Amino acid sequence: MSDIGKEAFHIISDGSCDLPPKLTAEKNVTVVPFYVSFDDEHYEKENVEVGIRDFYQRMVDNPKIYPKSSMPSAQDYMDVFNPYVEAGVPIICICITTKFSGSYQSAMNAKAMILEEHPDAEITVIDSTINTILQGIYVLEAVNLRDSGMGYEATVARLEEIKSTGRIFFTVGDMEYLKHGGRIGKVAGVAGSVLGIRPIITLMQGEIFPSGIGRSRKGTTGKCIDLLLKYLREVNAGIERYSIAMGFGYDYDEAAAFRDKALETLRENGYAIEDIPLYQIGAAISVHTGPYPLGFGIVEKGILK
Repeated sequence: MSDIGKEAFHIISDGSCDLPPKLTAEKNVTVVPFYVSFDDEHYEKENVEVGIRDFYQRMVDNPKIYPKSSMPSAQDYMDVFNPYVEAGVPIICICITTKFSGSYQSAMNAKAMILEEHPDAEITVIDSTINTILQGIYVLEAVNLRDSGMGYEATVARLEEIKSTGRIFFTVGDMEYLKHGGRIGKVAGVAGSVLGIRPIITLMQGEIFPSGIGRSRKGTTGKCIDLLLKYLREVNAGIERYSIAMGFGYDYDEAAAFRDKALETLRENGYAIEDIPLYQIGAAISVHTGPYPLGFGIVEKGILK
């Protein structure tokens, strides 16, 4: 926090953004972590008290234990907000969709308490309506807006404008974690209880929707690529207008091979794209997906050339 006061405004996100700590440090973004527990009693801060790789290994090694996550508290947010407020630095705080977590409300409660002592503090809390790696690239778009010299209010307005363009197209290893995590919802109506069925899921505007089913991993991941292509055709705009990333869980090698396949398919369909960054999905989301989530996040860029 040695650079407090040297920026026009500071960007904060909850841990759902799933950006690597090294990258958030480089981009001058502060992350307020979620908590995770394997026994319903002892909760550890993600990326602070438990590493993501260790978390996944515990899931893989204990397939019958379903971990839980807990949102940051208002005090957690106050601890992060206060130094910037005291330095007179405006804050933009980006939170996971309110449909999945109360993190946004914790941040709003922290803001209300801070304003009692610092009525002139500038704190904007954004319900991103998205999560995980999509939230991550949305946060990076906020960074790009800040670093381009765009003002505080204009940046907030642009972030509000682009969030509705966000989509996640993903699949999981099986249905069990969705059931235990309470996220089965509409997906259950499509997949039912058929043994071996894997869902393909779309997240948009804060909620998940069924987008198909499959039995093989190759089939479901291929359908995720199809959904990405379909979305690009629907928006009828060049791929350079969008920020795209891929999220994965335990298996990096599978994700890297899938990324190569996706790049090949996109290029075959006329989309000039150099690379797709890979980000590991964090504990706050993987408690619902299990150790093998895989898919894409896409959102319109904040700055269009």
